[in-house]
Amino acid sequence: MHRQPLVGYASRTGTRRNLAALQGADWRLLISAKGELRTEGFHRYALDNGAWTAYEQSQPFDEHAFSVAVERLGERADWLVLPDIVMGGMASLDYSLKWLERLRGMPCRMLIAVQNGMQVDDLASLLSPAVGIFIGGSTEWKEQTAHVWGSLARRRHCYLHVGRVNSARRIRICAAAGADSFDGTSVSRYAKSLPRLDRATRQADMFAAAHEGLEEAQRATAHLLI
Repeated sequence: MHRQPLVGYASRTGTRRNLAALQGADWRLLISAKGELRTEGFHRYALDNGAWTAYEQSQPFDEHAFSVAVERLGERADWLVLPDIVMGGMASLDYSLKWLERLRGMPCRMLIAVQNGMQVDDLASLLSPAVGIFIGGSTEWKEQTAHVWGSLARRRHCYLHVGRVNSARRIRICAAAGADSFDGTSVSRYAKSLPRLDRATRQADMFAAAHEGLEEAQRATAHLLI
């Protein structure tokens, strides 16, 4: 089965050497609402809501910063991640849906971040070509459920992105799940890691779970509420 290479998004950096390497490899930029709102000359970029950064810094989510980022960069973004609550389960979904309603009419694709505790049935009716999936949650949960969300994305014809991917092994997990793209910080910090990770994005995965049915996916998430 021939599939297009995964698209890699690198977290925004101001290091010119690393930016040049990323552009040369046709990677794109992930701009955080919590950081500098600069595209660094990239024509293709996506907008992160900044919730993970706030979580790591033990800070509340900055709704104002996100709103400013959407106003400045949202219309031209490949996609944006709706505000979420890291590890927040269904409370995170409810929060994301409030923002989905608030941003209705935006011309870019919007992604709902799935978190530990969410199941296929919680999202299935919400997804479309305009509303996709961003796989968040803990690293363990992300790796265990990636194929489940991949199966759902195919059946709903929606976009699938995986967050915090910084190794060739995790890129292979993304490919096996049928993800469209992923993001990471490794290549933003260390340009020398780019060739290895870029090669991984271009290795077609022959074992994508295209055969998996929706019922199998529902059963899988029912047993993965960790």
